[in-house]
Amino acid sequence: MALETIDAAAKRGVLALQEYAVLSARALGDLFRRPFYRDDIFLQADIIGVGSLPIVILTGFFLGGVLALQSASTLAQFGAAAFTGQLVSFSMIKEIGPVVTALMVSGRNASGMASELGSMIVTEQIDAMRALGTDPLKKLVMPRIVATIVMLFFLVIISDAVGICGGGYVSVFMLGQDGSQYFHTSYQSLEFADVFQGLVKPIFFGFIIATIGCFYGMKTRGGTQGVGRSTTQAVVWSSILIIATDFMISRVLIGIFGR
Repeated sequence: MALETIDAAAKRGVLALQEYAVLSARALGDLFRRPFYRDDIFLQADIIGVGSLPIVILTGFFLGGVLALQSASTLAQFGAAAFTGQLVSFSMIKEIGPVVTALMVSGRNASGMASELGSMIVTEQIDAMRALGTDPLKKLVMPRIVATIVMLFFLVIISDAVGICGGGYVSVFMLGQDGSQYFHTSYQSLEFADVFQGLVKPIFFGFIIATIGCFYGMKTRGGTQGVGRSTTQAVVWSSILIIATDFMISRVLIGIFGR
């Protein structure tokens, strides 16, 4: 009995992976096929990007402040408190900024995509679109993928900048450090590899957030309870994949650039 349960779970997992791969491949193919639904892309960009801006700014600022507090106390033990800015900028740009921003956007928008598309499935709006000759993947999924990738890229840049400023605020006004020294060490030690690593990650993270949210939304079954399950699964799996993908990207880029 236990073996049958494991076998059924494995089959469901493989089937779900196959369906996700097909949806992602079709959505990528739709990027180069007319019509492009530009209005839908701009609408989703406003919802995803502008709507997520307040939470990204707040989390970025306080993350930078916490990093400055923690790193300054540790570095002071070795007489290296002057390098607080360098540690904050490295941490925000290479790792914490992209990952935390992606997790915030995932919690806000992957769940929103899953619930919105799931509600359309339950109320048979998707079937009505197919009956009218409109491709639901082209109309609903592709604009969300494009908007999420583009807007997450800029949200990460904003989060990095605000985080470094938050660390500077804490370092100068709470820890009594020199502001000029903090900001000089923040950017002088950065290299192309550091910035490149921080800006590549949101491209992959945005794709994961949009495709996972749309995937679980499109496979919603079981009425309003199914919508709730799809929303939960979208947030959980997008968060897991973001962290796993972050590890793999970091490993590859550190192997290439050596830092």
